[in-house]
Amino acid sequence: MAHAPERGAQATDGHALAGLAEQPFPAGDYPLVVVGSGPGGIQLSYSLTRLGVPHAVISADSAPGGMFRRWPFFQRLLSWTKPHAPVERGTRFYERYDWNSLVPDEDQHRAIQPRLMDGTSYFPARSEMEQNLATFARDTGIRARYDCKWTATARDQGRFILQTTSGEYRAPVVVFAIGIAQPWKPDIPGIADAAHYADTRSPETYAGKRIFIIGKEVSAFELANGLLPWAKQIVLASPRPIQLSVVTKSLVGVRARYVQPYEDHVLGGGVTVLNASIDEIARTPGGYRVRTTRSDGGGTMSFEADDVIATTGFTPPLGDLEKLGVVTSGRERIPSQTPFFESISVPDMYFAGTMTRGAQGLKKHGLPSSSGAVHGHRYNARILARHIAQKYFGIDPARPQLKRDDVLGYLLSELTHAPELWHQKSYLARSLLFDAKRGIVDDGIVPLQLFVDGAGPDGVAVAVEANPAGEIYPAIYVRKDNALSEHLLPSNPLLDFETAEHKAELSSALAPVL
Repeated sequence: MAHAPERGAQATDGHALAGLAEQPFPAGDYPLVVVGSGPGGIQLSYSLTRLGVPHAVISADSAPGGMFRRWPFFQRLLSWTKPHAPVERGTRFYERYDWNSLVPDEDQHRAIQPRLMDGTSYFPARSEMEQNLATFARDTGIRARYDCKWTATARDQGRFILQTTSGEYRAPVVVFAIGIAQPWKPDIPGIADAAHYADTRSPETYAGKRIFIIGKEVSAFELANGLLPWAKQIVLASPRPIQLSVVTKSLVGVRARYVQPYEDHVLGGGVTVLNASIDEIARTPGGYRVRTTRSDGGGTMSFEADDVIATTGFTPPLGDLEKLGVVTSGRERIPSQTPFFESISVPDMYFAGTMTRGAQGLKKHGLPSSSGAVHGHRYNARILARHIAQKYFGIDPARPQLKRDDVLGYLLSELTHAPELWHQKSYLARSLLFDAKRGIVDDGIVPLQLFVDGAGPDGVAVAVEANPAGEIYPAIYVRKDNALSEHLLPSNPLLDFETAEHKAELSSALAPVL
């Protein structure tokens, strides 16, 4: 590797790089560059390091933490960590109940988040989440060059060239873990005068005010919930009806802890939730006038407001990546990705963290992955690290082998307890391969889409799935001579899939390969 002359730091692979200063990773050539130091970047760097993959991490931020250094506005996260859970804290299976800690290989670094919480809620405060990420990075030796802002991108002779405020970085492979935190507003006349969620002021400044919130998704109800003690009147409006997670029986929709404004609405307490398009926002001497058209054909309505806040979402800060050829999709312009989180249009460019939503998976029953949150994308990072290690560095960790008599118990235990399968339903799976020479090989956690759509040796992939009725059950995918069969096992009221009934049905499903 060629670097600009600096002195005295260590690379994340533990080898000294001549000419580094306190800040690691000066501008220069690297085999791999990771951009970003939020949870996605930190988890990926950790997993790469443990696999022995040399890489540099650069970040525009001054410390680990990503968006949690700014949001959510009302401090507490939506993702829970249960200090007291049905399984022992600090074990792999505990990760099912801890949605916020990153996932190490060493037990001493597991379950950092519950150690930092004050006990008043099982939803961590934003500051506790930031401390969680910083602690993980410090204790596991993850290093990054902070205050190094990526500003431009090019590609020349198979190498990416990243311009930054610290100089030019060159690498044949790059991973962007830059989050989805760039405020976005739709094209509505006058919306430039409205604040965005990201510009929300301290709550006491809204005391006695009439607030009009554009949007009815999670961030809209987070603000409405936090402003209930302060605002005189709150209106939430968007064209489509509200979705509640307790109704969709999934993470789709407004989460339960923010539903209070909706109850206020249905009980006539002063909050109005309206299905209407926003036609115009106009400044008035007293504040704003918002003109709307009701979605039910009921005509137009106008609202006088002291403040207008657009909770209209965020996009990734892609910079010039689309000009480089990166294909994006949807209103959020998330890069479209393969099951291994690689751009479908720019080879050797990968994504980590919340942007892995761009690898949509099978979306069975229309339900999306959980890749937009830490508890989902932390496992995506592990898969990505293994893929990069194999494809670009020839590092292929040995896979454990199983005895035939242990297969049923092992798979049923995974289906009952494995956090990867529970957090990424119908998206990630535990895979076993049946090889004539090596025997039964545990291929680890894999993208379910890759197993279902791809060819390969005889094998089985097991996943936890859920249907629109909210039933949770095991799904078994058996590949024999590259023909796939699907077997859905029964649900269980206690979510225990290690019963005699499940063992018998799994045995029958595996008969062609076992």
